[in-house]
Amino acid sequence: MKKIYTLIMSALVIGFCGCAGVSPEAEAGVKVEKVVATYKIGAYADVESTKSKLASAGFDVVGTYKTDAGTSVLYTNAAMKAMANKPTRALAAVGRILVDDERKQISIANPVYFGKAFMQKEYNHATASAVLGSLEKAFGPLKDSTDKWEFAGLAGYHFMVGMPYYEDMSIVGEGTTAELVAKAQASKGTTAVVKLSDDRYVAFVSLDRRTNGFVKKIGTQNGQLLPWAVLIEDGKAKALSAKYFIAISYPLLTMTEFMTIATVPGAIENDLKKIFK
Repeated sequence: MKKIYTLIMSALVIGFCGCAGVSPEAEAGVKVEKVVATYKIGAYADVESTKSKLASAGFDVVGTYKTDAGTSVLYTNAAMKAMANKPTRALAAVGRILVDDERKQISIANPVYFGKAFMQKEYNHATASAVLGSLEKAFGPLKDSTDKWEFAGLAGYHFMVGMPYYEDMSIVGEGTTAELVAKAQASKGTTAVVKLSDDRYVAFVSLDRRTNGFVKKIGTQNGQLLPWAVLIEDGKAKALSAKYFIAISYPLLTMTEFMTIATVPGAIENDLKKIFK
């Protein structure tokens, strides 16, 4: 009788808790380091070689964007789109690589790092680790960047008390999906508009040239955060808070360094609102 009671209680616990106790390691059979690199650094390849290697690895290159250090290359695939095709999660559908002409290297935004940050409880480690594995095969040995953060803290990341979280997005435009997509496509400098479903797109748009200058102040090595991504769904164009996205893209940034670009978050939001007005 005691054994039956124990089994019933175990079933109830599982029913209430769902899969919350399933670790990413158990899910994908791949160990996750306690501290995860923000970027993976590889041997230099020019833009055309980078695009070719991505294509050979099964990725779709959706656009390129010139930065102060080199060129951001944006890519995706069917698995990334399927994982991110959920409310507020579409920003995880597209990866970024900086072809860094200044340092003669490539810098890949780690799909495990940004996947966990953007997908949060809906993060799929099997997909993220498979994407990283394909990138490692395509670009050879990759080393960790100096920028890192604890894996367990990425889902709830914020720079400090009072600063925004992932979910604290700015509404930069409203209208039908078709109207918002059209405005993004018509904007000068738009790199790509990626469709996930009939009502979910991610647009990569250009900020004002003066606004873009903040990257020079805090480090061009992480310049693949440009172009800026805007999520279009449910009649709204939404962008990550600049205070959040800059901080998570530069996790070693100090408060003193952040204060040197204090006016930039407001300028970014204004630039985006002009596109979708």
